[in-house]
Amino acid sequence: MSFKVEKLDHAHVFVRDRYEAARWYERVLGLNILPAYEGWAEDADGPLTISSDGGDTALALFRADGRRRPRVIAFRVDGAGFLNFLARLATHPVYDETGRAIGPADVSDHGAAFSVYFCDPDGNHFELTTYDHDFVRTRLAPPKKKPARSPRARRPR
Repeated sequence: MSFKVEKLDHAHVFVRDRYEAARWYERVLGLNILPAYEGWAEDADGPLTISSDGGDTALALFRADGRRRPRVIAFRVDGAGFLNFLARLATHPVYDETGRAIGPADVSDHGAAFSVYFCDPDGNHFELTTYDHDFVRTRLAPPKKKPARSPRARRPR
């Protein structure tokens, strides 16, 4: 079963004030808030998503709260690619920050997107995400509802 990501989707950035930071990124880099995903920022732990290209690539601004949080790079796939990735986990396992193998039960439903979080062998944090929400929702067992945020625990060395 072949698999590849389509593109880099977004990176997680931690800031003191998400809206103040968004204004700075707009002024300096021309990145604007994406209204379609602004509702995620209503959750104190959710991101404010900004982009210069309508969301093709983005920054997800998370509120810095003094805790050390991992930087996360998110890759985008279509719905079929997301389901393909999940199916491949039985033969190509990936692990979370605690060393536990992830599976379809670890999928996060963000309302407009589905994501799964994992680490590479060096402990770098990644997210695989799809915006083909309806396509995936009808083909997945009901996923856990999780807030839109990165994993918090550190991977043991």
